[in-house]
Amino acid sequence: MTLDLAIVVPVFNERGNVPLLVAALDTALAGFAWEAIFVDDDSPDGTADVVREIARSDPRIRVLQRIGRRGLSTACIEGMCATAAPLVAVIDGDLQHDEALLPRMAAALAGDRAIDLVIGSRFVDGGGTGAWDADRVAKSALATRLSRRVLKADLSDPMSGFFMIRSDVVRGVAPRLLGIGFKILLDILTAAPVPLRFVELPYVFRTRAVGESKLDHVVALEYLIALYDRMFGRVVPVRFVMFSAIGAAGAIVHLAALGLFLELGGGFVMATIVATMVAMTFNFFLNNHLTYRDRRLRGVRALVNGWLSFCAVCSVGAVANVGLAAFLYDVRGGAWALPALAGIAVGAVWNFALSSRFTWGRYGRRAT
Repeated sequence: MTLDLAIVVPVFNERGNVPLLVAALDTALAGFAWEAIFVDDDSPDGTADVVREIARSDPRIRVLQRIGRRGLSTACIEGMCATAAPLVAVIDGDLQHDEALLPRMAAALAGDRAIDLVIGSRFVDGGGTGAWDADRVAKSALATRLSRRVLKADLSDPMSGFFMIRSDVVRGVAPRLLGIGFKILLDILTAAPVPLRFVELPYVFRTRAVGESKLDHVVALEYLIALYDRMFGRVVPVRFVMFSAIGAAGAIVHLAALGLFLELGGGFVMATIVATMVAMTFNFFLNNHLTYRDRRLRGVRALVNGWLSFCAVCSVGAVANVGLAAFLYDVRGGAWALPALAGIAVGAVWNFALSSRFTWGRYGRRAT
């Protein structure tokens, strides 16, 4: 039987939901030749093993287990590019999306070649957000308004993670995708060289019954990062902006630590050394958690090696900063503002480039 449809399911710690979702897909897609590709970010709860066990008796079920990589968007990209089916859908593994809508999505694409994409929407007539509280509704509305500024399209639910697209369309746009954060639909729509033609179908968002939500403050930050990157990333890379912002926060930490140790009676030189190490440690862990979340170092050994590498890189960057600033200060005959800013800029670029290569490039690939 010719393969009609692939369902990509990005998962992390969803072992309890996998059998339920497979059963639900089997019911919803009766009459279709389909496959489900579960893309698992090496879940510690053994999600991939649960999928493999089902796949032993059901050839429609596949698993891609990613080692050393995390992120919903990149998981979706890999899954969508791993099928030969002409249509590919993305659905969450937590059963909050309504799988019964999939046949209507497929019918819409099969019935009109002018449509590239069908989106499950919570905000068109007939759709709903289920048990969301007022705070989450307000946050979603704000995120939707921000998205529309980037999209410039009349789309009611640009934050939707439930959609179906023609496989050749997504493969064509894949090299342009950012793969940042949780909002792969927004990524696809903004990366397409020409506007994609879409329709929205209503569904009601369900309440999670098994497992824990992955939504947190970092997910919200990644969404803002993705918007920034689409608007300004070609001018100043978003990762460099985050690295620099954390560096600025580290400068405040440095001054606070310096003041504290001086108050405790320490000498200036020793207090400066301690404050510098405190600031470097602060910067390292915050960058590991935010800037390089997709390459995050885990485990004591990886963290210690990464911290040593980061401190070494930043120490050389500090020398470059001071050296350039001192040179320009002498050249300009005592004017200090521009030399200081130039030194800071050179130090920031040095630290970013070298830590990306040697700290999170070298050690990040080994981390599990």
